Amino acid sequence: MLATVDNLSNAVEWTFEEMLNQPKLMQKAVEELNTVVGINRLVQESDLPRLNYVKACIKEAFRLHPISPFNVPHVSVSDTIVSKKYFIPKGSVVLLSRLGLGRNPRIWKDPLKFKPERHLKMEDGGEVVLTDSNLHLLSFSIGRRGCPAVKLGSTITTMLLARLLQGFTWSLPLNSACNDLIESSKMNHFSTLPLLAQAKPRLARAMHL
Repeated sequence: MLATVDNLSNAVEWTFEEMLNQPKLMQKAVEELNTVVGINRLVQESDLPRLNYVKACIKEAFRLHPISPFNVPHVSVSDTIVSKKYFIPKGSVVLLSRLGLGRNPRIWKDPLKFKPERHLKMEDGGEVVLTDSNLHLLSFSIGRRGCPAVKLGSTITTMLLARLLQGFTWSLPLNSACNDLIESSKMNHFSTLPLLAQAKPRLARAMHL
């Protein structure tokens, strides 16, 4: 359940909290949806490859607010050398720190700041994906024993956020300056405080039925 439901919903919730605190980011994602999809039909799975900014926002939430501090433990089946300098003996229990990877200041500039643009491929304009083969962040597990449903999880997550952004105009409640981004101190990293937001339909009434 943690992998199939909570990981995805956690990423979308944190994306919303960060966007509500930085309305320009939300507006940029909405403008992308307006350009790619428009307002006369609902976003479809076939649209997702072109929603790079929306996916960059989700990927940034995976980086900054992972569902748990560590990945599932793995045991090395043989002596291994990683990155030409780390020797891992056979039988070692290996844990990857999701927080350590995503907030590593040697990899990420301003690691504690929510900046979706860092995931956009400016050079070639390639499609943004929610995984990172270089292990600079860990959105889903990776490798031979990695998550078998990465594609499905990526699609569900992106579709959920895209539909919410396309269907409604979101704002903070009255008399609320921002959402407090306080992570749980438990084994998971859910937001401690509930997400509060006001939603106003932005599509034709018939499309909400």
